[in-house]
Amino acid sequence: MASAPTPASSKTKPAPSNTHGKPGKNGSPAKGGKGPKEFDHPIFHELAFQDDPNNLYRQTVGSMLQAADLMGLSHEMKIILAQPKNEIMVHFPVRMDDGNFRLFKGYRVQHNNALGPYKGGLRFHHDVHLDDVKSLAFLMTMKCSLVGVPYGGGKGGIKVDPYKHSKGEMERIVRRFTAAIAHQIGPDYDIPAPDVGSNAQHMAWIADTYSFLSEVGGHQPEAVITGKPVEYGGSLGREKATGQGVVDTLVEMLPEIGVDIRHMKFSVLGFGNVGSWTARILQDKGAKMVAAMDHTGALINDQGIDAHALAQHVMRVGGVRGFKAADVATPEEFYGCKVDVFVPAALEQMIQPEQAKLLHCKVVAEGANAPTTPAGERVLEERGIEVMPAILCNAGGVTVSYFEWVQNKTCVQWELEDVDRKLNKHMVAAARRARDARKKYKCSLRTAAYIGALERLKAAYELRGIFP
Repeated sequence: MASAPTPASSKTKPAPSNTHGKPGKNGSPAKGGKGPKEFDHPIFHELAFQDDPNNLYRQTVGSMLQAADLMGLSHEMKIILAQPKNEIMVHFPVRMDDGNFRLFKGYRVQHNNALGPYKGGLRFHHDVHLDDVKSLAFLMTMKCSLVGVPYGGGKGGIKVDPYKHSKGEMERIVRRFTAAIAHQIGPDYDIPAPDVGSNAQHMAWIADTYSFLSEVGGHQPEAVITGKPVEYGGSLGREKATGQGVVDTLVEMLPEIGVDIRHMKFSVLGFGNVGSWTARILQDKGAKMVAAMDHTGALINDQGIDAHALAQHVMRVGGVRGFKAADVATPEEFYGCKVDVFVPAALEQMIQPEQAKLLHCKVVAEGANAPTTPAGERVLEERGIEVMPAILCNAGGVTVSYFEWVQNKTCVQWELEDVDRKLNKHMVAAARRARDARKKYKCSLRTAAYIGALERLKAAYELRGIFP
């Protein structure tokens, strides 16, 4: 019998636009063409990057290089940060319930550890690719630096659809993957966590498997991973942490935009962990969710959709489809719904020019990693829509993961109020760091957030040097 589904994020990415011919409107580059400067940086040629402007890794590194150029970052720093230190790919056999064996592919990318151990989630998804994992590991480096936690960036995943396997099959898949990468992770070296498709139960299996591998076990092996159940060393507040971080950022940033969070309307793309918790916390602060969409469909109700009730519905059935207290909507109606804040909380590259042209909002708060493409962001900028980038908004999860790691290492457990208070302190500091950089360099908030992250990394390299 298949295991019960966890809340799902939207899993269908819009098809990449304008992949042939001349650069399109709003600067969308043609495949192989130069386009805007983030698509034709000298570092791309030096490091032989894939010549595809729709490549996610090229897009994310391109955004960082724009910030690096603006702040005058050294060439050696640019090339160090433009590629990960380690790319690990493993293949491992797993016995299925019918007795047959299947071969699975897994990844762990370790981008940078100048500020501390590698840190980043494990994505269980049928469409996981190396460049996706590289991009997410890169973003983790930037996120950890900006939010001020002593971690570097890492990311991993298994090419698997967890919703198509029984609980027993998933346990064997997760444990075999753990054994395959056990020598590449550790409580003081690389600390994974949940991501799309993975959950606290999976983290518990990883911690337990790691603890039984005596040659890599050591002291407090459960600290090898975060996002565990509270009963097994997890932290209070970890489940809602990323959504809480989105809300903390909005509370800090919205007043200067003239939006009152207590009376605003918002919509959410992807109603998994991040989207549902963002919606529930915003609703509890007085905001009203009027539209939601995931891979199963879209909903609209201008009088408000109860985020708590919708979250329970998604837990039961695996998606928003079938929720009776809202009207069924088309994707075009969802994107065009008039709101103050739009929260993309699904997968990468969801907001391309087509979607950006439809949005009717004042603010895009990126709850997911890299949901807005550069071409989509240019459309939003032209329309005067503020984009709060993922390396800021999405940093709540890794921050509370850091808190969990500290609690494991010190054999204590903090109260929820302490976790929320400490998280808010980090999120507010990160928001102010980005805001100060925007004021100094007269740039977009995304570029400013990268500058805030790069300044901390630059200081670390200046002190550490490069060995030998």
